[in-house]
Amino acid sequence: MATMPKTIYDLDLDRNPANHQPLTPLTFLERAAAVFPDRVAIIHGGLSRTYADFYARARRLASSLARLGVRRGDTVSVMLANTPAMLEAHYGVPMTGGVLNALNTRLDAGVLGFTLDHAETKVLIVDREFAPVMKSALARAKASPFVIDYRDPEYAGPGEGIGDIDYEDFIAAGDPGFAWPMPQDEWDAISLNYTSGTTGDPKGVVFHHRGAYLLATGNILTGDMVRHPVYLWTLPMFHCNGWCFPWSLSIAAGTHVCLRQVRAARIYELMAKHGVTHMCGAPIVMSTILNAPAAEKKRLPRTVEFFTAAAPPPEAVLAAMKAAGFNVTHLYGLTETYGPAVVNDWHVEWDELPAAEQAAMKARQGVRYLPLEALDVMDPQTMTPVPADGAAMGEVMFRGNVVMKGYLKNKAATEKAFAGGWFHSGDLGVKHPDGYIQLKDRSKDIIISGGENISSIEVEEALYKHPAVQAAAVVAKPDEKWGETPCAFIELKPGEEITSQDILDWCRQHLAAYKVPRHVVFAEVPKTSTGKMQKFILRERAKDI
Repeated sequence: MATMPKTIYDLDLDRNPANHQPLTPLTFLERAAAVFPDRVAIIHGGLSRTYADFYARARRLASSLARLGVRRGDTVSVMLANTPAMLEAHYGVPMTGGVLNALNTRLDAGVLGFTLDHAETKVLIVDREFAPVMKSALARAKASPFVIDYRDPEYAGPGEGIGDIDYEDFIAAGDPGFAWPMPQDEWDAISLNYTSGTTGDPKGVVFHHRGAYLLATGNILTGDMVRHPVYLWTLPMFHCNGWCFPWSLSIAAGTHVCLRQVRAARIYELMAKHGVTHMCGAPIVMSTILNAPAAEKKRLPRTVEFFTAAAPPPEAVLAAMKAAGFNVTHLYGLTETYGPAVVNDWHVEWDELPAAEQAAMKARQGVRYLPLEALDVMDPQTMTPVPADGAAMGEVMFRGNVVMKGYLKNKAATEKAFAGGWFHSGDLGVKHPDGYIQLKDRSKDIIISGGENISSIEVEEALYKHPAVQAAAVVAKPDEKWGETPCAFIELKPGEEITSQDILDWCRQHLAAYKVPRHVVFAEVPKTSTGKMQKFILRERAKDI
């Protein structure tokens, strides 16, 4: 890069510790604890912790990890539900200079074992509910991390201790006044999140302190989260670090209301009891709320702001959510953009539109978050924007400080993703005349079910392994509860006779449970003259099944 010529404003006006510090979301908790030490930061069942407690425990965790030898660039993996320990890990791990790797609790041992090795995990914290799968993952992995058991008092189910020490004992030995160092550079890694594998192993997406700081701030601004919001954890914190909300809440000294499992009765109970103001979730969370028995529902003390991603909610769902006391805002983003980086910013005049037109407006992904510098729909070959006519198709691309550092140990994939100076999302969409973007398809045929990414290619590979299957194609079928579910179209080999149940049983042996198709159709798969499957035809068929 060419050196810029000096101006009068460059002479003797240099960066120094007094005027330049690396941005990091860790300072949010430090400030909240200093300004609002007695404010409730975390509620979990009967447990209530203040910001002073939260900060002290995060520092204890950091201190104990540092004594264990965790240093800058070391990976600490956690297999935890939405519990206080997960929140503490979002601060305590990076306070050592280490990198937090929050594992997806729904994955199988094979993928988890790969992740531990690829991330070079040095320390592993495991909730006892997930101990069996992690024990199997550790047996498959070459990595031999120091293992810490977490025993959540709100969990009464089966589980075993597989660790070297109990979490509470581990942090009790730490220093609550631990003088944690600021990151050497705001470009330092703060967390590592793995995408769902499509044609190969999952890719490790690296977040940096600067991006986490900015996206966390963007959440506060986008969500109108005024001082002391109350946030209910219906979104898994392992999803893109909970869309950065573990860091966001400290900005406004808000209250985290933890929730291990998404159950309607418990959601309504917590919303009514604690005056929840904000929550996030996939369409399945909305379905859970709306379909609750009348006896489980409670009158809400105020309108709850609900942020959803994945497939846009149908008109009927939006109307039902509004009637139930929720205001739904549609977000869009990827793991590579720290979670949501696009918002359907609502115009008040749209409230006067008929319900069907409002739903059509709500279905659009929207415009860029404030911390994102650029968002566009572009021709990936010419790298020029498509016309803003709502019809011309292109690839959705991002540019800015809330885009990942890159893929861990995968230079080729990183360079491909950043070709032309933009991040290529792989999602296809259009741009409307008012600049709002709308997704139309996914170039990688990813199915988003209940907030989880499912690769149609991975499911197809499992189906092709069945000895009776000649051809298989998997597409997304719209689903009111899950948003989308996998629908499998299968051609059998001549003379073969099997049932849908046989296929489902086979898939359960080869795939994680949430990836198993919900529908199986035995039929000839339409193909082009060159043999390429015509999935657009199957998607239309799936809508009527």
